[in-house]
Amino acid sequence: MMEERMGNCWSYTKDQFDNLEKHTQSGIEFVERYSKFVKERSEIEISYAKQIRNLSKKYQPKKNSREEEENKYTSCRAFLSTLNELNDYAGQHEVIAENLTSQIITELSRYLTELKAERKSHFHDGRKAQQQIESLWKQLESSKRRFERDCKEADRAQQYFERMDADINVTKADVEKARQQAQMRHQIAADSKTEYSNYLTKFNQEQNEHYYTLIPNIFQKLQEMEERRIERVGVSMKTYADVDREVLPIVGKCLDGMTKAAESIEPKTDSKQVVESYKSGFEPPGDVEFEDYGPGQTMKRTVSETSLSNSRGEAKERPGGGKSKGKLWPFIKNKNKSPKQNKEPLSNRFNEFMASKPKMTCLRSLRRGGSGPEDFSHLPPEQRRKKLQAKIDDINKDIQKEMDQKDALTKMKGVYEKNPQMGDPASVDPRLVEMAMNIEKLQSEVQKFEGWLAEVEGRLPSRSDPPRRQSGLYESQNSNSTMVDNNCAQDRESPDGSYTEEQSSETQVKVAIANTPEFDDEFDDGDEETLPTIGTCKAVYSFEGHNEGTISVTEGELLFVIEQDKGDGWTRVRRNEEEEGYVPTSYVEVFLETNTKDS
Repeated sequence: MMEERMGNCWSYTKDQFDNLEKHTQSGIEFVERYSKFVKERSEIEISYAKQIRNLSKKYQPKKNSREEEENKYTSCRAFLSTLNELNDYAGQHEVIAENLTSQIITELSRYLTELKAERKSHFHDGRKAQQQIESLWKQLESSKRRFERDCKEADRAQQYFERMDADINVTKADVEKARQQAQMRHQIAADSKTEYSNYLTKFNQEQNEHYYTLIPNIFQKLQEMEERRIERVGVSMKTYADVDREVLPIVGKCLDGMTKAAESIEPKTDSKQVVESYKSGFEPPGDVEFEDYGPGQTMKRTVSETSLSNSRGEAKERPGGGKSKGKLWPFIKNKNKSPKQNKEPLSNRFNEFMASKPKMTCLRSLRRGGSGPEDFSHLPPEQRRKKLQAKIDDINKDIQKEMDQKDALTKMKGVYEKNPQMGDPASVDPRLVEMAMNIEKLQSEVQKFEGWLAEVEGRLPSRSDPPRRQSGLYESQNSNSTMVDNNCAQDRESPDGSYTEEQSSETQVKVAIANTPEFDDEFDDGDEETLPTIGTCKAVYSFEGHNEGTISVTEGELLFVIEQDKGDGWTRVRRNEEEEGYVPTSYVEVFLETNTKDS
């Protein structure tokens, strides 16, 4: 009846103490295994998030690189947005790992410690109760064996007394002694019986309490402990799913962001941006004039000008005596040049071309990050206009920043004048003077760049204006573009910003033979003003100036600097009043005057 009342309680298995001990131990091992599973999942999430972040970082555009320039295209911006969303997506996997660690792994670890201690306590009580009942059983068995022994001895004493009493040869004293011995043995047997009965009663009571009270209570506690363990595992599994579910909305937003970025791609806009980026503003070349052949006449050898920035018509002499310095490639003959010099034999020109030393600076250096002229004259007109406008905007921002700081300092000075205890008004004056000078300097810079911008937008200077020295990329006035340079001939920039790579030396020689280079009047004009000296320089290497406009120098020679390097790799120097020209900047060590450096 008692077992029926216990129903599904563990007390029903009161005789399966060892099996229950093994079962609870396997339950603890299961929790440890599940905790290890969650820990490994957390490590996988961290590793995955790290790989995703590294992937996103790897494909991020690098600063001051071509990839950063490409961000003006919608497809590139969409890809950048995708990378940013992917980075946020990786962050959600890190959140999953953090929540798994804090909400499951840490909690299960603490719970396992408590579970093991509780289980140990319950089984300790169970073993103690088991030892107690076993001790009582041993006492019962001992009293039972003693009772049995005493009874047997009492029977033997009684039989001995009866034999002695029946024997007529035995004295009365011996019979009395045997009788007393038998009585004593019967009394001992009776006492052993009483003791045995008491132990039996006690054992039965203890055994009943053991199996129906102590052990059921212990097993009930073990059952509750095991049910709590199972429930805790279920809660952890639910939390495991909830951790993933909590980040799904944010992951969905990341995916929506990627979709939105993809939908923002506009091919037409990108096509327009290509036009805006590479529009040069140059006019297409004019028609090729027909040259008739006549006796005694040699037809001119010309080079294709289809990639030049100016038309053939502009290369001709302009009316009114004005000269146009066409934007010609190296080795392309300047049709604008008047025949002032006697033609040298072709063999001499060829030998001079083959013997000329390569210059230290060429277009390849500009392509690989070298700085161009300050006025961006090495760029096509449209690109130059954009660069100048951007430069003006940057300087205007700097001016506004300086003016804001100046206004703040002026107000501070006013506060100091009204409240001398807060500070000395005179301490602000040096900073105000410095800011005023900075503003004046920036304003002069703006005026300079605005002048260049006006020149580009209005196609200035006009045809009657004297030509200005341009960068060697497009203007033949620059000594860097007019002097023969084998290295530079291999890397030339076309007007649209592209490069003509690695022309063969055979082609260069043919072009040099067919189009003997002649230089602009920049070095020939006798009416040019004498430039003032702005510093000195010392020749680090010897340089043989074979080409027109250059000057030969020897190592260790001291010269006067009359024009700084404008970004084309050449410095203009003067030896005396009659000898001056250009030398490679890398061949000399320049010492500019202080006021020149400040300007």
